[in-house]
Amino acid sequence: MTGKDVRAPGLAALAGLIADETRAVCLLALLDGRAWTAGELARHAGVAASTLSEHLGKLVAGGLLAEERQGRHRYVRLADARVAQLVEDLASRVVPVTSPRTLRAANAGSAMARGRTCYDHLAGRLGIAVTDALVARGLLRRHTGFALTDTGLRWFQGVGIPLARAGRRPLARACLDWTERRPHLAGAAGAALCRHALDAGWCVRIGSERAVKVTAAGERALGELLGLEAAALR
Repeated sequence: MTGKDVRAPGLAALAGLIADETRAVCLLALLDGRAWTAGELARHAGVAASTLSEHLGKLVAGGLLAEERQGRHRYVRLADARVAQLVEDLASRVVPVTSPRTLRAANAGSAMARGRTCYDHLAGRLGIAVTDALVARGLLRRHTGFALTDTGLRWFQGVGIPLARAGRRPLARACLDWTERRPHLAGAAGAALCRHALDAGWCVRIGSERAVKVTAAGERALGELLGLEAAALR
């Protein structure tokens, strides 16, 4: 006789939290890594503020979101990188059932596929191109799971990108890209590289979604540092 796994009720409860379209919309929006106000999320999800507040309360209580208040505003964000990984992993297994209905939606989707942030690291064709370049130059090893090589560690140091090694977050981790269906670099190294790319002006955010584009300065830097051709970054 086998006993019921004690984790089963908690797993069912977690699945129930995500198994609501309004809450799923909020979780996907918060993959941009920023804190949103409840009002912003309500408008994004197309629901009343009171309805959204109830959903946010469940997500916070379930440990998927963290919240803070500033004055009369309530801000929420994903609780941590592990929640972002869970949401992105689930999203990568979803095949869209409809095509964009407007030119604006089609353009937004194209921009997201070209380059975007996945919580705090680069994704889309840009993220894949950077990951492939790191592997090609012997900076990243992926045949037994993602790991920076000694050369890779020196590369990050030489470029001036500090790597946070504290806590339980892995230095390098594979994250399945939901548009490219291939893994891109995540973990502390992926986050540090994305942050540096934005701070140094290699990439800039565009639109209201997570889309980013590579600047002229970014094309030069990524070409010099990783041998990436400008055409691969556009």
